[in-house]
Amino acid sequence: MTLRLAVTGLKGQVVSALIERAPKDVEITALGRPQLDLGLRNAVLANLRHAGCDAIVNAAAYTAVDQAESEPEVAMRVNGEGAGHVAEAAAELKVPLLHLSTDYVFEGTLDRPYREDDPTGPTGAYGRSKLAGERKIAAVHGDHVILRTAWVYSPFGANFVKTMLRLGETREEVGVVADQTGNPTNAIDIADALLVLARRLVADPSPELRGVFHLSGAGEASWADLAEATFAIAERAGRRPVRVRRITTAEYPTQARRPANSRLDNARLWARYGVALPHWRESLDKCVHRLLQTPA
Repeated sequence: MTLRLAVTGLKGQVVSALIERAPKDVEITALGRPQLDLGLRNAVLANLRHAGCDAIVNAAAYTAVDQAESEPEVAMRVNGEGAGHVAEAAAELKVPLLHLSTDYVFEGTLDRPYREDDPTGPTGAYGRSKLAGERKIAAVHGDHVILRTAWVYSPFGANFVKTMLRLGETREEVGVVADQTGNPTNAIDIADALLVLARRLVADPSPELRGVFHLSGAGEASWADLAEATFAIAERAGRRPVRVRRITTAEYPTQARRPANSRLDNARLWARYGVALPHWRESLDKCVHRLLQTPA
């Protein structure tokens, strides 16, 4: 039986990965601007009604973390109000909603990986907008899964790994922050998990399959660790060596404060679904080799 998924977004990392990874019995309908603007309630409702889906994946978002500090109302319109609009559509259509959220809903000061029930406390406009979206979804539509992820990279779109490979073409040394820790997560792994979760949600109405879950790559790293691993894989594949100069967050100031601890505890997802993402080093190796084989 074909599984029909309506996915918000057209060119994002997760949307691109879903389109690539979907098997023959999964039909993906990607919806994005200008036809579907998350901030426009009527457009969201009309487009999702027309999609004729068994479940909705809300992968579209305002993700310009630093820019959100100067235009918080835009971030809130998309990530907060927009998520609520998608939840309204899912409730009207009586289909499950899978929504992607972020580690930025936390303050980032905990000394262990964050669990789903830990207190939230976003420090910037982006995090506040994503948390608002989570709350709107929970208030509007009970048949939902909110998936918080972190440090997403992939062969698609703009991301940290692609930036490192680009910088490595012209630099012998790159300064990278070493005092922020998280779980590097390949969007392809996220897509594979979404496909498993969507099937379960459509087939099984159990309440324990609903709610908030963390979904990130296994293992942890600093940004400097991730950069070093990326350059090491590239060097083994024939690229020239690139050194990583480990710097502090203070040495690389940004408009938005980044969480020092972005690590997420994925135990709940494993307990309820039996789903766990691969170790980040394994997924990074596949991603870097693919990027090196693909012309810019």
